[in-house]
Amino acid sequence: MKSYLLVFFLLVISACFLVADVNHSLKNENANKLVKNNDSAIEWNNPLFEGWYADPQIRLYGDTYWIFPTGKGKGEKASFEAFSSKNLKDWTRHSRILLADDVTWAHNCLWAPDAHEKDGKYYFFFSANNAYPIKGTRDKVREFGDKKYGGIGVAVADKPEGPYRDLIGKPLIDQFWNGAQPIDQYVFKYKDEWYMIYGGWKRCNLVKLAPDFKSLMPLDDKGTMWRDFTPKNYVEGSVLFERKGKWYFMYSSGSWVNGSYCVNYSVGDSPFGPFEYKGTVLASQEPIATGPGHHSVINIPGTDDWYICYHRRPIPNKAAAHRITCLERMYFEENGDIKPIVMTK
Repeated sequence: MKSYLLVFFLLVISACFLVADVNHSLKNENANKLVKNNDSAIEWNNPLFEGWYADPQIRLYGDTYWIFPTGKGKGEKASFEAFSSKNLKDWTRHSRILLADDVTWAHNCLWAPDAHEKDGKYYFFFSANNAYPIKGTRDKVREFGDKKYGGIGVAVADKPEGPYRDLIGKPLIDQFWNGAQPIDQYVFKYKDEWYMIYGGWKRCNLVKLAPDFKSLMPLDDKGTMWRDFTPKNYVEGSVLFERKGKWYFMYSSGSWVNGSYCVNYSVGDSPFGPFEYKGTVLASQEPIATGPGHHSVINIPGTDDWYICYHRRPIPNKAAAHRITCLERMYFEENGDIKPIVMTK
């Protein structure tokens, strides 16, 4: 009898250890699932929304993500649109947030916006018209009203979706300093002061914004209004952000009209440089798409999760303007270098 009791007791003990082991395995499995889910906690589909949209600027206002792409239409009918989402997957379109007809100096295209919230107001930086200097020069500005006059403007609204109104009634920048076409502005804040990097035609400049965004301020006591900020292999589409004490200067290279378009980057210890060139981080990846570029970057607050929002050319590509807005996760090496970005559908 005692032997039976001993066997029964041993069986009970074994069963308890088995259950504990199973529970431990299940906990580990659930933990692994959680890690995997955290690695891709945000789900989305590419393109993020239907339509030909390029040059997307992504921002987070409160609990809502916003994307502001290049404007639609030509001439007085040109306008900007915006897209909003709570989860980066389901997007709502907001039409006509700023109209060319409401910008007295805009009469052609509306390009590549940037956006920021400041003191309860929403500011919208944009390029208007395909500006060119006077023929035979790289720096002489055309007169106001000329068809090839244009530059970088700023508008303001009470809500992210607008409607926006022109803040100053003229371009914030219409000069061709350093031979840089006044387009593709990127605005950032550093030590309570606001700066802008901008420029096309393989030239990039740094300027300082006044606190009310209505004008520029000197960069130094000498009255310097702009600084050559052109990194290696730069063409257009600047982005500048800080991660773990390093500043990442990303930009587009190649030609925007074909598959040579790509994203390069450099890294420095300060937003003002110097920067070390790192190379190409996003390029054509057939058969998915070609010509990725003119992007923006966002970090999910409270995490080290980073995403790149960019446009690319689907295959087959129907026209020079046939570009779609997409999103990818952006990973970093232990030394801080950005890993090559992989396109997804």
